[in-house]
Order: sequence, then C-alpha cells, then structure tokens
Amino acid sequence: MRRKDRQVTNQDEIIDIIKRCDVCRLALNTDTFPYIVPLNFGFTVDNCGTITLYFHGAKQGEKHILIQKDNRAAFEMDCSHRLIPQTNGNSCSCTMNYESVVGTGKIEYVADNEKEKALAVLMNHYHTEQKYSFNKNMVDNTAVFKLTVQHITAKRRDGLA
Repeated sequence: MRRKDRQVTNQDEIIDIIKRCDVCRLALNTDTFPYIVPLNFGFTVDNCGTITLYFHGAKQGEKHILIQKDNRAAFEMDCSHRLIPQTNGNSCSCTMNYESVVGTGKIEYVADNEKEKALAVLMNHYHTEQKYSFNKNMVDNTAVFKLTVQHITAKRRDGLA
C-alpha cells in the first residue's frame, strides 16, 4: 500500500468499516476482462478472525457461469464519502474522505440446508437483528453463495482538509 498513513490494520476497525458499507463489488475472472457486479451482502467473523461474506441472487446468469469456471474472486466496498474543498483559493482543488476494504478469497455455494441461516446474515446487515421467516419457494429459487476472505486490506482518509 502506497499510503501507509491511511492503512487500517486493526481487525476491529476493518469490521467496523464493513458494517457501514451497504454494497460489495464482487470481481470475477473471465477469459478476457474482469467482471464486476455490485451486490448486497452480509458477513460473519468466526473465532479465528476469518471473515466470510454472503451474497444471494438468481440461480442462473453470468456470475454463476464464471464462479463455476473459477471460484477465485476479489471484492471491494467503501463508505464515509465526503468531499473536502481546499481553502487555498483554487476552487478546483479538493479531496475526498472515504473508508474502503479490498480483498480476495474463494467463493462456494451455500448448501440448501444452510441457506436460511445465510440469508438471515444478509438481512441482519441491513436491519436490526431479529428472527426472519423466509418463504420456502423464495429460498428454493435463490442461489446463496459465500466468499471466505483469504486476504484483506483497508484504507481510510478522514482528514478535515
């Protein structure tokens, strides 16, 4: 990382950034160019500190074809955006505050008997934690997959000027 002064290394701080993000961009491998798709997500952290990201969607489509060919993926999420105008008299001079998390891992599909638990993880990311009752037909027709994070970095710019 070029800007070590902006690097976030504390896992609790990284988790806090993830909690405040509402979209995760998933990058998959094609034969020619990366394929990026923005997704809703949820996440868990196990006792060893391993982060697992959960996603859902239709059971067919480009991302499923690519995952079946190569389950390696990269991801990116960001939040806390705020434009900071510079006060040096140059109206075109500004910077941006942000927090971001970038990483890589491998994707696998969640087993049918674990889908509701994984969907609850997704729901809990966007709503206060509660017990959810899912429509069985909806669950049966939904693909749920997870990315086990193997490498992660985070960065923050939160200066006032």
